[in-house]
Amino acid sequence: MARSVARVGIVANPAAGRDIRRLVAQASVFPIAEKRNMITRALSALGAVGVNEVLIMPDGAGLTHRIVRALRAPLPEGQVWPEVRFVDIEPGDTAADTLDAVRLMVDDGVGAIIVLGGDGTNRLVARAAGEVPLVSLSTGTNNVFPSVREATIAGLVAGLVASGKVTRAEACFRNKVLRLSVNGVPRDLALVDLCSSPELFIGSRALWRADGLDQLFVSFAEADAIGLSSIAGLVRPISRRAPFGLWLDLCPLERASRVIRAPIAPGIIVDVGVETVTTLTPGAQVPLRLKRGVVALDGEREVEFAPTDQVLVSLAEDGPFSVDIERTMIVAAQHGLFVRTGGSEISAASGAA
Repeated sequence: MARSVARVGIVANPAAGRDIRRLVAQASVFPIAEKRNMITRALSALGAVGVNEVLIMPDGAGLTHRIVRALRAPLPEGQVWPEVRFVDIEPGDTAADTLDAVRLMVDDGVGAIIVLGGDGTNRLVARAAGEVPLVSLSTGTNNVFPSVREATIAGLVAGLVASGKVTRAEACFRNKVLRLSVNGVPRDLALVDLCSSPELFIGSRALWRADGLDQLFVSFAEADAIGLSSIAGLVRPISRRAPFGLWLDLCPLERASRVIRAPIAPGIIVDVGVETVTTLTPGAQVPLRLKRGVVALDGEREVEFAPTDQVLVSLAEDGPFSVDIERTMIVAAQHGLFVRTGGSEISAASGAA
C-alpha cells in the first residue's frame, strides 16, 4: 500500500516586525535569525509527527539560505527532518510573494499552513488559503490574530492536523472577517480591524496615530490587545467565537460621549474619542461616512477612495480556519498520540489515529 503523504506549508514574512513603528514607537525588532530558529524548531516537530514534506515560501532577505544551512545539522537520535521544498516563485519581497506562494501550497495539497508574521501577513495568507487551516505565530508589530506560542508546539499541531491524526472538526475553528467593497466589487478583507481615515494617501501604510481616525470596525476585540482593535476591546470586549462584531464612530475628544485611553501601537497609549458604538451583525453592509480618504486593514493603509466611490464594510463568518493549538494538544493527549508502551513507536510518529 502506498504511504500517504502529509504536507505542511510555512510562510515567514521577512519584513514582518520591521516597519516604521520600530522608529516611532520603539517596538522590538524581530530579526531574521530568530525567524530561522523558529522555522527550524517547527521543522523538527513536523518530522517527529510523521509529516513527509514541507513547502516553504522563499525570500530574498537571507532567510531561505539560513534555513538550508540549518537543515544540515544533525537531529537527536530518533528524529528526522521532513523533506523541505521551496515553492517555485521568484522572490520580490512584496505581498505578491505571499499570495503566490500560498496558492501554490494549496494546489500542492498542504493540510495546514504555519504563518510567521503579524496581522498583515496573516491577512494576505487568508486571502489565498481557502479551506486550509492556519497555525499563526506572532512575529509582527500588530499581533492580535496570531498567537505568541512556541514554534515546536506549532509544528506538532500543524503536523497532527495535516496528517489527519487529529481531525479538523476536533482542532479547527472558523474566523470572522471584515470585507471591503468599492462600487459593488469586493476589494479586500481584514481579519481583526478596519478603519477609515481622511488622509488622502497610503504613505508609509502603518497607522500609529489616533488623530484622523474616523470609523473603526472590528471582527473581534480583546481588552488585552494592542493596535486599533484595542479601542473597541476597552469599550466592549468581543471574542473570536462571538457571532457578531463591533462598529465605532470616532470623533474629536471635545465631542466624544466617552474617551478611551488605548494602546494603539507598541509603547503608544493615547486618548481616542468615541461617539457611538454599534453591534455589527453578519451580512449588514455599512457605508463609510467619509467621502474621501483611505481605509486601513489590520492596521495598514491599503485602499484609497474618492467622492465618486461607494465604500461598504460588512462582517462575514466565512473567514480562514485556524488551528486551536491548546485544543489540538489536549485531543492528541486524550488519544494517546504521544504515548508508547515498551518497545513500541510513539503513535503520532507511526501514523496511528
